[in-house]
Amino acid sequence: MNQMTDPLNLAPPTVVDGDPVETNEWRDALLSLIAQQGPARARQILDEMARLARTQRIGWQPELNTPYVNTIAVDQQPAFPGDLAVEERLASLMRWNALAMVVRANQAYGELGGHIASYASAADLFEAGFNHFFHAKSASHGGDLVFFQAHSAPGVYARAFLEGRLSEADLLHYRKELTAPAEGARGLCSYPHPYLMPDFWQFPTGSMGIGPISSIYHARFMRYLTHRQLQNCEARKVWGVFGDGEMDEPESMSALTLAAREKLDNLVWVVNCNLQRLDGPVRGNGRIIDELEKLFAGAGWNVIKLVWGSDWDGLFARDTTGALARAFANTVDGQMQTFAAKDGRFNRDNFFGQNEELARLAQGMTDEQIDRLKRGGHDLVKIHAAYAQAAAHKGQPTVILAQTKKGYGMGTAGQGKMTTHSHKKFDESDLIEFRNRFNLPLTDEQAKGLAFHKPPPDSAEMRYMHEHRERLGGAMPRRETACEVLPVPAIDSYAKFALNADGKEMSTTMAFVRMLGALLKDKTLGPRIVPIVADEARTFGMANLFKQVGIYSSVGQRYAPEDIGSVLSYREAMEGQILEEGISEAGAIASWTAAATSYSVHGMAMLPFYIYYSMFGFQRVGDAIWAAADQRARGFLLGATSGRTTLGGEGLQHQDGSSHLVAATIPNCKAYDPAFAGELAVILDAGMREMLVEQQDVFYYVTLMNENYANPDLPEGAAQGVLRGAYRFGTYGPTDGPRVTLLGSGAIFTEVLKAAEQLAAQGVGADVFSVTSWSELARDGSAQEVNGSEAYLTQLLSSGSGPIVAATDYVRAVPESVRAFMPEARRYHTLGTDGFGRSDTRAALRAHFQVDAQSIARRARASLGLKA
Repeated sequence: MNQMTDPLNLAPPTVVDGDPVETNEWRDALLSLIAQQGPARARQILDEMARLARTQRIGWQPELNTPYVNTIAVDQQPAFPGDLAVEERLASLMRWNALAMVVRANQAYGELGGHIASYASAADLFEAGFNHFFHAKSASHGGDLVFFQAHSAPGVYARAFLEGRLSEADLLHYRKELTAPAEGARGLCSYPHPYLMPDFWQFPTGSMGIGPISSIYHARFMRYLTHRQLQNCEARKVWGVFGDGEMDEPESMSALTLAAREKLDNLVWVVNCNLQRLDGPVRGNGRIIDELEKLFAGAGWNVIKLVWGSDWDGLFARDTTGALARAFANTVDGQMQTFAAKDGRFNRDNFFGQNEELARLAQGMTDEQIDRLKRGGHDLVKIHAAYAQAAAHKGQPTVILAQTKKGYGMGTAGQGKMTTHSHKKFDESDLIEFRNRFNLPLTDEQAKGLAFHKPPPDSAEMRYMHEHRERLGGAMPRRETACEVLPVPAIDSYAKFALNADGKEMSTTMAFVRMLGALLKDKTLGPRIVPIVADEARTFGMANLFKQVGIYSSVGQRYAPEDIGSVLSYREAMEGQILEEGISEAGAIASWTAAATSYSVHGMAMLPFYIYYSMFGFQRVGDAIWAAADQRARGFLLGATSGRTTLGGEGLQHQDGSSHLVAATIPNCKAYDPAFAGELAVILDAGMREMLVEQQDVFYYVTLMNENYANPDLPEGAAQGVLRGAYRFGTYGPTDGPRVTLLGSGAIFTEVLKAAEQLAAQGVGADVFSVTSWSELARDGSAQEVNGSEAYLTQLLSSGSGPIVAATDYVRAVPESVRAFMPEARRYHTLGTDGFGRSDTRAALRAHFQVDAQSIARRARASLGLKA
């Protein structure tokens, strides 16, 4: 075998070859096939051999790992289309200004923190994208979506400074968002936060793992828009730059197969493999790039390994025995990190000194040249080649596994060190070393003084930067909110049955589904509605929508469903409207977020309704909901089978007693717990108008019940009270004698009404108020306190008298949230469902938690000093 044609020579050394001559003949045959007919024909033959091997059941399958070298060979690299020297100078300037921004903040205010090392490793990955690939929204392009590695935000600010989008004063107010305006500057948030910088950041990625899953579902939602012929997104890409340590988050990995199954070739991930987490190596005793390659390839992604820079090409060309590849295959990441932290002499002795073959390769190289050998993620030529291949790839999502050094260029101050993630301070010699390392045009005094550097407008660097961004549509990141008003139909057109219920029995879930079905028929609003379920449509009575609007499928329906003759048969279609996400609340909330931010991301308002078991919302994917709030989402979350006593048989894990408590902590979430269909109708109508017509950045959380009971007409003039959080429902019993005030919400309001009737029969009068939103009442009360005015709830309850008893199907902290706004000198008692849930009947559960009618009436009598 001529090893010149097979330089990697990576046959497993533990395998004993019984016939080396025959083995070489097979190898020669394959190499000859590749040389004469090309790689495509070789792949075809190998696929056929693999198929044949499987049919013969010989127990073999190809390894998912490839050698620890670049996927793209030197002769496959496209010509670099830019000015490499200018781009390297620009990247160096970004690094310096980012470093100066963080270090200056810490010199002045040591507790502010900041990250240098992450961006130092990712700078070139960002710059290649900014200069050649990341399209901004323009007249000719819908704009790419870019998810920036959160800890690298300082580098994005540094670029915006050179572009003229941020001033030097702004950089001086990094992580000083409150004090900046008073000093004539803009405060820069630590991580990408659209809520705090609504014209700048598009996506929050600071809660690790949220960005990766969100990027997948955004890419899928773009296909959804295209297939439903609402907007053509075919020319647009979703780019995500994430960390290798971040891949340990379950959310990062949870939707990989969906991306492959949907053939999302509009999706490119760049995983910055700097081999380090916050505390130490990502995989000290293994190789994270190998692990991720196997994971992504197994999930069906196209994998591009970007491991070594151009400086290594000559070494590989001279390596006729495969010594380099074998050495890399036997070097774990913990050792690779050590090589990153040490100098050229150490690497000569400890890497190239492993054997004579490696030592010969390093002959003629100085220690400085060895020290400057770049890893692939720091080589703009190699990065461009990887990005270009990823952008052109069809039929699969692509991941680029780019090896870098954390703290690249920080030298002895932090490159590759265990502590580099937390490194925020530099002494003067460190700054001079950094200046020299990147040939920055700074004097010693400027370097020591951490002076920001911005070349003159007519310099080659500034002209180059602006020209390339202009070709790609302008500056990025950039968040826009221009969106046409989407009219909302009159409430009577879809909810008259609810407003005038006339005592009909129904659950609020049933009422919602009926309203949704009617809204979907509206010619203007209907096509913009996005119903979302996590494999629970039939549970919530939504099966009729399968026929009405269909379930979205990127390939249509390739089978005849088992229930094809049924009026509720399962129907998938490319133009289908329902997003049925399977058993994945994380996936469903990511889809909801993509739809709820479409007004900004795509300039097209969509209205998502995600309905789910309420316990599987804030408790299960609360971090994702918080991230959606950060993105200023607009849409409805419907927490069905809500409360701790309505879902009798399901038990502890399914019974929700806390969602309204968590919802109240999100400033732009309006949470409601309606008891009746009429209340629900008013809430939905107001929410749609607030989000689609007024275009307010709010979203609604509405809890629904599966319990059927008689629904009254909505009382005349009650709509305003419903939206403010409470209204007087009725008066029971005698007008003289002892009186109490009863408050209730949602499923427990019917128990409150029964209690009022019991009290009336016993000679106790009761003023009954339906509370539709405890959190809105609490927010109003807090706001009025600041203004020195009386809270709405205080005014409302002043029309009643006696002690006040409140009951809900949630923990007592929910009704306790309004205690401060009770009228003076009136006692306030709360009943709730603290503790774990149980499996039993509704009646038994309500008696157990003491929120049934008897318990409410008993507490009311006790508050009056009457016998229980």
